This record gives sequence, C-alpha cells and structure tokens, in this order.
Amino acid sequence: MIKTTKRKEPPNKPSPAARLLRLAGDESRMRILCLIFGGDKICVSEIAERLDMSVAVVSHHLKVMARAGLFRPLRRGKEVCYIFEKSDFANDLKKFICKYNSP
Repeated sequence: MIKTTKRKEPPNKPSPAARLLRLAGDESRMRILCLIFGGDKICVSEIAERLDMSVAVVSHHLKVMARAGLFRPLRRGKEVCYIFEKSDFANDLKKFICKYNSP
C-alpha cells in the first residue's frame, strides 16, 4: 500500500491593510507615526530627541515603515529625513493612532 501525505496548504497571505496595521501596531512605531503625522517631513535625529529614543532605534523603525510605503527617505548630507506618503489608508491610520496614543 502506498502512503500518501496531505500537502500543507500555504498560509493565507495577509492583506496589505493587515500587514500595515501589524507594522504600525508596535508601540514605538505608533509614537513615531503620531509625531510624523504632525508634519510633512522630519529627520531621524529630531524624532529621537523628541521621543527620548536612540537614533539607531528610530532609524530602524523608520526603515521598516519606509519599505512598507508609509514614508520616503530623503538624505540631507549626513542626516536622513523621512517624508510622509499621503494616502487614504495613512490618513485613517493617523486619525486612529493619534487619537489613542500621544508621543
């Protein structure tokens, strides 16, 4: 008798909205998002100073969020700033996150 094994079905891929919500669900990222949502552009060092976080930690979180399309990096000499990419999703996220979380 030949043994057959059931093939595992690949897990369902989360929707883009689910991925972004998971990404934004980190407490540090919520603080960063709320600060960035207050303007169009902000630099890593300014975020780190205002939120009392290290530049390395802020930079890591911003890179992750930029890869997801929430921000666009802009280099100014040695400093890296991020520009908020406006979208309907981001505007809704701003309303929700900033209402319940303040930097």
